[in-house]
Amino acid sequence: MEEPRLPARVEASALIRQVQVAGGFGTVLQKGEPDAGTLMVVMFENGTNSRAYERMPMADGTRNWARAKEEDPENKQEFSDYINRRRTQDPDLWVVELDIAEGERFIGLARPSA
Repeated sequence: MEEPRLPARVEASALIRQVQVAGGFGTVLQKGEPDAGTLMVVMFENGTNSRAYERMPMADGTRNWARAKEEDPENKQEFSDYINRRRTQDPDLWVVELDIAEGERFIGLARPSA
């Protein structure tokens, strides 16, 4: 059974506000469908160490956050290309950027150790 979802605009706003309260920066890079749109969270730490998370459907009907892409320091353009491709593929997609240390805590994940 599918879990009830917050409207995308509310979830995006809440994430940004939580990060700002914690001393970080958050902004919306792309607005999608206000209620039923999906969310991609792009995280940085002082503008570096880029990674993107999206909710992926699970076999039990739930949707859990998963790392969709991580920036390769040798090919930074590949990460940007991925984000732009996803924005083009899904006009309902909200893209939220968060710049704060250990940003995964804001989506309920512990950051994997390197």
